[in-house]
Amino acid sequence: MNSFYVYPFNRTHLLACGTGAFQPVCAYVMVGHRGEHVFSLDRTTVQNGRGKCPHDPKLPFASTFTGGELYTGLTADFLGRDSVILRGLGTRSPMRTEMDQRILHEPRFIAAHLIPDSADRDDDKIYFFFTERATETAERDDEGAIHTHIGRLCVNDVGGQRVLVNKWSTFIKARLVCSVPGPHGIQTHFHQLEDVFLLRTKDETNPEIYAIFSTISNVFQGYAVCVYSMADIREAFNGPFAHKERPDYQWGPYEGRVPYPRPGVCPSKITAQPGRAFRSTLEFPDAVLQFARTHPLMWRPIYPSQRQPLLLRTGAPYRLTHITVDRTQAEDGYYDVMFIGTDVGTVLKVIVLGNSNSLANEEITLEEMQVFKVPTPITSMDISVKRQTLFVGSQTGVVQVPLHRCSMYGKACAECCLARDPYCAWDGHTCTRYLPNTKRRYRRQDIKHANPALQCMDQNLSERLVYGTENNSTFLECIPRSPQATVTWHIQRDDYKEEVVLDERITKTDDGLLFRRVLRQDKGKYVCRSREHGFTQTLSRFWLDVLQTDTLSDLLSRDSKYKVWSPCPANTASTNRGPAKTWFKDVLQLIGPSNLPQVEQYCERVWCNEKLRRKHKSMMDKYRQAQDSGRRARVQKSTGESRIRSPRDLHSQE
Repeated sequence: MNSFYVYPFNRTHLLACGTGAFQPVCAYVMVGHRGEHVFSLDRTTVQNGRGKCPHDPKLPFASTFTGGELYTGLTADFLGRDSVILRGLGTRSPMRTEMDQRILHEPRFIAAHLIPDSADRDDDKIYFFFTERATETAERDDEGAIHTHIGRLCVNDVGGQRVLVNKWSTFIKARLVCSVPGPHGIQTHFHQLEDVFLLRTKDETNPEIYAIFSTISNVFQGYAVCVYSMADIREAFNGPFAHKERPDYQWGPYEGRVPYPRPGVCPSKITAQPGRAFRSTLEFPDAVLQFARTHPLMWRPIYPSQRQPLLLRTGAPYRLTHITVDRTQAEDGYYDVMFIGTDVGTVLKVIVLGNSNSLANEEITLEEMQVFKVPTPITSMDISVKRQTLFVGSQTGVVQVPLHRCSMYGKACAECCLARDPYCAWDGHTCTRYLPNTKRRYRRQDIKHANPALQCMDQNLSERLVYGTENNSTFLECIPRSPQATVTWHIQRDDYKEEVVLDERITKTDDGLLFRRVLRQDKGKYVCRSREHGFTQTLSRFWLDVLQTDTLSDLLSRDSKYKVWSPCPANTASTNRGPAKTWFKDVLQLIGPSNLPQVEQYCERVWCNEKLRRKHKSMMDKYRQAQDSGRRARVQKSTGESRIRSPRDLHSQE
């Protein structure tokens, strides 16, 4: 079975290379511009593919295409003995690694990526990820152990003038460590690298590196996912070189003088010193090239974040083969969702929650999707963020899977919250896709705690509509059920919920929230919550609608033609009570248990007005109904007697 590798060459062509039954071959494919349905092989461009893809599809291979040049890590010969890192195509001379076990020793290439180190394009570097048989020995290692290394080289490397001619002069490598700390300093190492994914960030020079490792032990089979930062990687490459003085000596850090320019540094404006600028690696001194040839390994290893794996899997009935990661925004922050492919055709959708109080992580498997009907090993995976789709490849075909399937969590709020899927949230009716920029007031999501009691207990709590007049006062009543409870007020505008800022204008009392002067920007949804012994619940919800002064005046002028109902008979004698005062002063007088008589009088007045309001409304409804009945009767009478109607004077004579 042959394998094919496709690279985007330019806007209209692809570069396709295949193993060709142990005779690698490459050619260009015409695909045209966007919108053109063209796909044809240009037979005039068929060329030898040696060095561009492996002879045997089972042999390890890694490649990346950038700047019109192809960088590959592979075995270049038919027998699989010449393991090299090559650069082909383009206008420059081909480059390769020197045949030296100190540089590459039976490598198994996994991935290759271009990662810029700075804004200067001359400082760009290609990073290769591979496992190899280690030639270095130390007290912590065994002779011939399998190590995972990350190697890098400069894009503008053209080799040396007299030493390392057409050979990489900037290649250096460092060890990647993925291990589980154990008691007494004993660590369980995952040596074998399986796959690598670069999670690109806004800063293109600092992507996060996700890697799957496996054990090569006969005791147990396990897999680990470790995450590395570019800051730690660059620190290792800027550190001391590994050195061994004599064959019977142990390895240690090189303590001598390192020649200038430092081996592994690209010739660029950033790395150049005044009066000592090198425009090309051809100008590097021979001492630098000799040191780079004999010291390709860095002394300090690279450890993952928190010095431990992000995810562990042991005893699983499958192998973890591929990984891809999507960073998505949820209600309370960003989450990295890992999609991990297996050798049985399943995809694991996993997130890991960190604990601020300890180094222990919480692993959550959101889904285990069987993407192929017949179990088959997954050979590739890629994410389209624009389409929100995961593409999964195998020897039988390619399948596209949506990143989120929120409908499978049901319509209940609790089930949606317990799913802990960052892509999904309960919108008041069902579990749907979480969109950060949409304006939904009843969205529920709890990834960190999965507490449906907190998120869904008040979903049926009614929302009271309260009107406030601009530049006047308003009171939102909220009394906690327990005197030990702490009450907090939050305001929600669109999708943003924040705590109400208290000042001289807005005051929190024991009975609610008092607005001494309402402004237009106070409009919104107010939520009163109580917290006691770590339990939080919602007591009441208000929707405050602020009426402008002009709007209120217009409404009052429309109702002036109707006669306002009279006050209660019991209070008719108190109509002349003196000058009017702002009503919120009455509310202020009610605050406190010592003013019980005033409370009773105020409640009686409110009750009386409410009673008369209802009575007036009932009378007005009856009046309108009577008017409508009379109007309909007159219409029916006039329509029924129109044919036999006699003159008015005739009726008067009779």
